[in-house]
Amino acid sequence: MLSFTSAQLDAWITAFLFPLARIFGLLASAPIFNNAAQPQRIRLGVGLVITLAIVPVLPPMPAVPPGSWLGFVILAQQILIGVLLGFTLRIAFAAIDVAGDLIGMQMSLSFAVFYDPQNAGQTPVLSEFLGLLAMLIFLAMNGHLLTLQVLVESFRLLPITATPFSAGSFASMLAWSSVLFSAGLLLALPLITALLIANLAMGVLARVAPQLNIFAVGFPVTLTAGFIVLMFSIPYFGTAMERLFDSAFRAMDAVLRAAAV
Repeated sequence: MLSFTSAQLDAWITAFLFPLARIFGLLASAPIFNNAAQPQRIRLGVGLVITLAIVPVLPPMPAVPPGSWLGFVILAQQILIGVLLGFTLRIAFAAIDVAGDLIGMQMSLSFAVFYDPQNAGQTPVLSEFLGLLAMLIFLAMNGHLLTLQVLVESFRLLPITATPFSAGSFASMLAWSSVLFSAGLLLALPLITALLIANLAMGVLARVAPQLNIFAVGFPVTLTAGFIVLMFSIPYFGTAMERLFDSAFRAMDAVLRAAAV
């Protein structure tokens, strides 16, 4: 007859529960994995499968009872680490959303909105389009697998211990968050420039021919010019987004290394 001691049972629970908390934190905050269209049971199953796969190669766990106050602190710390990594990656997708908002505003398409179940709210159509394009590029470059690789690497750089991780990780993530505006503006800059030229031309035309109804003519002109420039710019978006995602993975590594200091 098999018998287990409470110490053995605590060690087994600890070996599974603490890594699971970090993994669930990442799955709850990282793009693609936290898609609202995915059923909760699927995400729960994915988290359990990933945990079972990586537990045998993880460093030894601290000898802390999972039901103690210290165990609760370690559990909360692992969730925070996973959420921190997920938000770091999410900033890259948020920069693409900013680019879509800027482009839609310049094209006079800010009123064209679409219900986004991911954000549970109204999203401009161009932001939704660029978001779907970014998601496809992310999957094409195996970004989901790279995310899991960073997650597994995080257990080596930042093993599960009772020692609090460094607050420098938050400073590193905040420094990376500046890309939210800079990368978004750079992605939208070709269309903003082209539409600025079109608006200047319409302004000159309004001065030359005051009898022309500039409001009736300007809207279809800016809309047409915006779609034409967008059509020629889309082939270059792939390279730009790939570089942005590469920077996001480097930022995740920097956050981990800052936390381990």
